[in-house]
Amino acid sequence: MIDTLAPVTLDELNEAAALQTRRDRKYVLTPDELDDLLAALPPARVLEIDGSRTFAYDSTYFDTPELDAYRLAATRRRRRFKVRTRTYVDTGSCFVEVKTRAGRGTTVKERQPHDDADHLGLARTFVADRLADAGAPSAPVLTPTLRSRYHRTTLLLDDARVTLDTGLVWDLLVPAAPGHADTGHADTVPDVRRSATIGDLVVVETKTAAGSGPSSVDRLLWRAGHRPDRISKYATGLAVLEPGLPDMPWRRLVRRRLTVSTPTTARHILTSERTSA
Repeated sequence: MIDTLAPVTLDELNEAAALQTRRDRKYVLTPDELDDLLAALPPARVLEIDGSRTFAYDSTYFDTPELDAYRLAATRRRRRFKVRTRTYVDTGSCFVEVKTRAGRGTTVKERQPHDDADHLGLARTFVADRLADAGAPSAPVLTPTLRSRYHRTTLLLDDARVTLDTGLVWDLLVPAAPGHADTGHADTVPDVRRSATIGDLVVVETKTAAGSGPSSVDRLLWRAGHRPDRISKYATGLAVLEPGLPDMPWRRLVRRRLTVSTPTTARHILTSERTSA
């Protein structure tokens, strides 16, 4: 099904649906459930760059030594925040991003180009300013805490942008030693303590403009019996890899539906029929 869709360029996608202030809904599907969704999909185009339709993403999430960003999410505080670097592996481009919450459950994402995926460096000022503007708690010390890796296919519909993420792997990073916070560029790469993957499950995310209501894809999923899942590529991953942390928002998903295992090097790519390694 993905192979048969008409392409859309990155510039066209950004012009039509940049959606930096938006409403996100996420669903965790099996490959068969994804096939059913794609078979019923309204008219859509797929992001294509240099002949490729699936792209590798790496994100490094930064938190305080006390895991303030995680704990704010775990207790569903309105002024919670997320700080990460995002690397588009296929092109090598990298951004530092700050995500905060606005009214009515909308997400605000602000970002700027960056040159070091593992450290905030000079972007600390940008991060501090964005958090202050959003009324989020200050976070003077932020260190790399978790890395997520996955492959993404992006669809553009008339009423939404939809992403299909496969092969999700979480890496728990070794915390910075006392007195060695992220204060600038560094040559060191954070060590990985342990990793986990959700195998062939697919994270489907619909992104709509704030206040626009559910998309046609949301309604398709609801009619098929699916409801939005509480999954965060940062917080859910940390809850999986650090089971002693409070995990109420993600507990049902983690304990009942996620099949977590040690990752292999297999790459998951969307084909015309299903997601496969």
